[in-house]
Amino acid sequence: MKYIGHLDIMRYFQKAMRRANIDIAYTEGFSPHQKMSFASPLGVGLTSEGEYFDIEVYSAGTSKEMIHVLNAVMVDGMEVLSVRKLPENAQNGMSLVAAADYKLEFREGYEPEQTLDMDFLTFEKAFSEFINRQEILILKKTKKGERQLDLKPLIYSAYIKDRGIFLSLSAGSTDNIKPELVMEAFYNTLERQKPEFAFQITRLEVYADMGERKLVPLGELGQDIE
Repeated sequence: MKYIGHLDIMRYFQKAMRRANIDIAYTEGFSPHQKMSFASPLGVGLTSEGEYFDIEVYSAGTSKEMIHVLNAVMVDGMEVLSVRKLPENAQNGMSLVAAADYKLEFREGYEPEQTLDMDFLTFEKAFSEFINRQEILILKKTKKGERQLDLKPLIYSAYIKDRGIFLSLSAGSTDNIKPELVMEAFYNTLERQKPEFAFQITRLEVYADMGERKLVPLGELGQDIE
């Protein structure tokens, strides 16, 4: 499932809406398409514990009914967990995304003992020192070239637990920081190049900023349909 690209995921859900007979709204014009948008497209190779998308419908059943009819047409590996009704004036999820949580786990053969010649306790101490730096500078590639970026204010939290690396990072259209970029900066401090496939990355949650960095999971917005 993790190797299916975002555009194919969108096409999959468009077909699922038709199979489930969801009364979804369509755009007007010569090429109408379903009014559907994903909050934050997931990169190829990443797994996730919860993704969000918006649809506009003309009518709907209760949340439980919507979940049931959608999951009845889902393939293995896809499951609708929640359906919430948003206020009429609500922004779509894509415009609200402000942060995301990730868990990074070492793939077999890429542990610090194999690639860095250091035990995990030494790796953990080095990572803690890295996160506590006053600034974390890295060159970020953009469409216009490269620019130097300080990652420090964009890393909301970072810690290691049970050999997993947990990161809470700025996300969205303005400062979208990928976990791979943080780990690349860390490996640079060790004067090593990060192995390209060192980590299996799972996105744990996506947040909206309700003001003054009050982060709320997108799934808590709106309300259940009774």
